[in-house]
Amino acid sequence: MSTVNDDYHALLARHEAMRLRRRILSPRPEREDAAQERPTYGGQPAGPNGPSGSPRALGRPAIHSGNVSGAAGRYPSDAYADACADSYDGAADQRVITEYLELVTPFGELITHLYEAMFRRWPYLRSLFPESMEFQRAHLARAFWYLIENLHRPDDIAEVFGRLGRDHRKLGVRPVHFEAFEAALCEALRRTAGPRWAEAVEQAWVRMLRFAVAAMVSGAEAALAEPPYWQATVTAHERRRPDLAVLRVRPHEPYPYRAGQFAALESPRLPQAWRQYSIACAPRSDAELEFHVRQTCTGGVSEALVARTQVGDTLRVGPPRGSMTLDDELASDLVLVAADTGWAPVKALLEELSARRGHRSVRLFLGAHSFADLYDAGAPSELERGRPWLRVTPVIGRRPETGGAFGPDGYGYDALAETVADAVTRHGDWSGHLAYVSGPAAVVDTTVARLTAAGVPPQHIRHDPLSDILRPSSRPEEAAGDPAPGGPAVVSRSRGAAAGRRAPASTTFEGADS
Repeated sequence: MSTVNDDYHALLARHEAMRLRRRILSPRPEREDAAQERPTYGGQPAGPNGPSGSPRALGRPAIHSGNVSGAAGRYPSDAYADACADSYDGAADQRVITEYLELVTPFGELITHLYEAMFRRWPYLRSLFPESMEFQRAHLARAFWYLIENLHRPDDIAEVFGRLGRDHRKLGVRPVHFEAFEAALCEALRRTAGPRWAEAVEQAWVRMLRFAVAAMVSGAEAALAEPPYWQATVTAHERRRPDLAVLRVRPHEPYPYRAGQFAALESPRLPQAWRQYSIACAPRSDAELEFHVRQTCTGGVSEALVARTQVGDTLRVGPPRGSMTLDDELASDLVLVAADTGWAPVKALLEELSARRGHRSVRLFLGAHSFADLYDAGAPSELERGRPWLRVTPVIGRRPETGGAFGPDGYGYDALAETVADAVTRHGDWSGHLAYVSGPAAVVDTTVARLTAAGVPPQHIRHDPLSDILRPSSRPEEAAGDPAPGGPAVVSRSRGAAAGRRAPASTTFEGADS
């Protein structure tokens, strides 16, 4: 990483520390703090809809002369807090945006113009992005679609983008950067849509953006006391298969987490590119973390970690995330379903269960394309040895036909998904169990659907995000590129996800990273 980038991140860290110190020493109501940061437009205080409450102002860029840095930290704070209020009529903006959507979709051209405008006016912002923008463009397209399709559900947006804001801290994103993004978006919208573009539509887009930004800033502020990332030294790197490596790293500072959680990793060979992987161990006395990484493409984070990482390298590890954890007191027996590197979080759960006194019965279904693909679990008899409460059922499926690839979001795992789901539902009634499901997205999706149909309450099925903090899309223009950041290399649904309802996702799991 360049000296400029190192200095920039060091400055951000000092800035965060100073803000935290001021907050501790001067406890004031949040609204009072935010009110002092309210930006102005043309010398007038900004209301929820711009100066003097004029909706017209929403269509105007809030920054001028290409100078963003002087307003650091001021842009979205309280000026957009009102956007999060119940009074925001997202459904109305949804109707307006949808009516003119054909002018700016597919989003490829719009996003190209957006980044061209932003990097032309504020060149220093380019250092906040990875060298390859392919993934970033695909991720932004998904974000736009997610917002437009869910504006009538503002609570869902607030939850999802709150997590995004919290996770974006490790990228060095500051509130002022959203101001630059808004100005670039407005320019790109006009350029892409042409003469048919309407001021009212632009205002709706800006209101939508500011609503999402307010949630992101709120999420980042809520995580102020948590480091955005930890430095960690690679202590072991084992190639278990040509496309798969088991890494152990030791964070330089204490890293608090729970078995079953995941974290984002960044390689120094791909600065600003993060992918999430499940932690494959319960907390250990030596403080080391274990990750199982399967290479899903060339040129991405997974290739850097599998093929170009060695002992002694320093990685950056994001904060622990995910709710696929064990309750302090287990009220029911467990059924665990793991496929491919979905074994990683399940391995961690088994380690924690082994350390507890008084065990519930645990049934483990371990899916793979062949016994050779059980790269870490060992024979079922080895897993059961010393664990009388555990019964293991290996599920061996067939590999995809010629041409089937194992790529982002678990493509190529459909056959294994059906085999695993069939085995799980065929071997028992799990309606009284707590289920944990982990693996490529296809396996998790299919298994969760079968368990729900078989009578397992949705709130009793746990798995973390399926490939992206935003809903995976079926649109061709969005599918291109690496999967989104966040999310481990395994999937598991958040607690309480209702059947038939899209659960807010949060990260990328195995089979869904790059």
